[in-house]
Amino acid sequence: MFLSNHHHDLWATDFFTIPTLKFRVLYGLVVIHHQSREIVYFAVTTNPTAEWTIQQFRNATPYGKVPKYLLHDNDPIFCSKAFQAFLRSSEIASKKTAYRSPWQNPYAERVIGTVKRELLDHIIPLNERHLYSLLREYISYYNNDRTHQGIDGKTPITSPTYLQTSAEETKLEAMPVLNGLYHTYKKAA
Repeated sequence: MFLSNHHHDLWATDFFTIPTLKFRVLYGLVVIHHQSREIVYFAVTTNPTAEWTIQQFRNATPYGKVPKYLLHDNDPIFCSKAFQAFLRSSEIASKKTAYRSPWQNPYAERVIGTVKRELLDHIIPLNERHLYSLLREYISYYNNDRTHQGIDGKTPITSPTYLQTSAEETKLEAMPVLNGLYHTYKKAA
């Protein structure tokens, strides 16, 4: 009930792990807006700490653009005194899921699964910088071009609307994403 009543001012967050080509483990942080499904922020590090995570949330919330609620799991970083104090000082209410209940943070868990299936199952990152570059390109595609069933086949960031034309008159331009792993299509002028 809480999620359905407050999804317009609710963000969700979670960490996920990514192995590199040399078997180092990198940590990704994703922050998603519940209502639009837009990934509002992401970051990559080799060593997540509460201080690092606080800085990432400062970066994600410039000029007072803060959610009313932040949904997160019971990760020690999210539950730390420093992170909780940061949330209180930013006037963000912390909403923790129950222990071992990933289904209570469905949008963050789903976006992480999507990133892993659609990107990281196909490309092994070399290092932190390479992974950041891959995620930046994929998340741009995810927010602007990839349609989502949960929001009626729309994209998180509204796409431009075109005048309706017949199939014979329509010319599309294909643009590769991630070196051709995916393509986006725009109407040619």
